[in-house]
Amino acid sequence: MTYQPPSSAKPTAAFVGASWTVLILGLVSFAVGLWNATMTKSEKGFYAAVLVLGVFAAVSLQKSVRDRVEGLPVSALYLGLSWSVVVLAVLMLVIGLWNSGMALSEKGFYGLAFAMTLFAAVAVQKNVRDTLQFRLPSPATYR
Repeated sequence: MTYQPPSSAKPTAAFVGASWTVLILGLVSFAVGLWNATMTKSEKGFYAAVLVLGVFAAVSLQKSVRDRVEGLPVSALYLGLSWSVVVLAVLMLVIGLWNSGMALSEKGFYGLAFAMTLFAAVAVQKNVRDTLQFRLPSPATYR
């Protein structure tokens, strides 16, 4: 038996717009912060790579969890790897910020921009999937 979301599962335009806005705001804020930072290029690259890793892992995890809920096959290995990489990205950011010479306010800025971006990426991915699922005809129409 597969999960069938109710027909009201289509996300509202306000939620879709807010999710995209927060994602873009988080990415741009993080990028502008790195651009203006006094750290070395290698440090900037580290933080940028951690953000990209975190966003990809969070979206992958959300998709894996959703697939399982809907009865689609997802291996325990892939689900475990998705969780592990999300945790790893967060740990890498925390350790990097902990060991940096930045002011506490800068550390907080990067932490909040990172968390905001990951959350927004998951919301955007969910909205894209919900909207697509709402637009596709139900399997009953093919019988």
